[in-house]
Amino acid sequence: METKKPYAENTALLERSRQGDEKATEALMLANGGLVRNIAARFEGRGVDAEDLFQIGFIGLLKAIRTFDPSRACAFSTYAVPLIFGEIRRHLRDEGPIKVSRTQKRLAAMLAREREQAIKRGENPRIEDLAAACGVTPAEAAVALDAMAPIRSLSETLFGEEDGPTLDDTVTDEDEAERTFHHLALSMSIDKLSPLRKKIILLRYWRDLSQQQVADQLGLTQVKVSREEKKIIAFLREELS
Repeated sequence: METKKPYAENTALLERSRQGDEKATEALMLANGGLVRNIAARFEGRGVDAEDLFQIGFIGLLKAIRTFDPSRACAFSTYAVPLIFGEIRRHLRDEGPIKVSRTQKRLAAMLAREREQAIKRGENPRIEDLAAACGVTPAEAAVALDAMAPIRSLSETLFGEEDGPTLDDTVTDEDEAERTFHHLALSMSIDKLSPLRKKIILLRYWRDLSQQQVADQLGLTQVKVSREEKKIIAFLREELS
């Protein structure tokens, strides 16, 4: 039998939180911390510290707690996912290109001077050479130069060709974030399944085995696999509706 403990726990804590119980709010934040960390991990490598991403994600979680409608036909975690994603993406969009530290600005200026001097000497310096001259690592030099790079228009053509492809042609599909929401929500719902049902899902939909092949591998009858599969689908529909 599938456990409803996480769902019931969220429901009880949400009810107490709406009544002004701050301890319930804190407990709800802790109970869903794993969700926030999983989402924040998807944005690592964007120039923001991992722990900062985690804390920003918690802002989205708190917004979800404050705005969740218990009459919605979906689990709280499913509702919270896009708000957490949105908060992190908003921070990266609004703060990322603008906030450049003074240290990075100074380093970028030093690297630029070293490059100019090397070019005057007839050299073609690599970033490793520039970094060594400034006493920093190549990674630090790359981050500083990238932070000071001018923002380019999406209508700008590549390779300087008038009729060539534009930067907009290389932008990732805008629907990607929405697909990520759905994939993460599905993954979270599958995590609630029993070990046996997880194996059935893996064999049926990831390895593309027939019900009879799954039954043979798990030592079950084809009828048992069919019944379990119907229950799994009904459970996932309820979780994701």
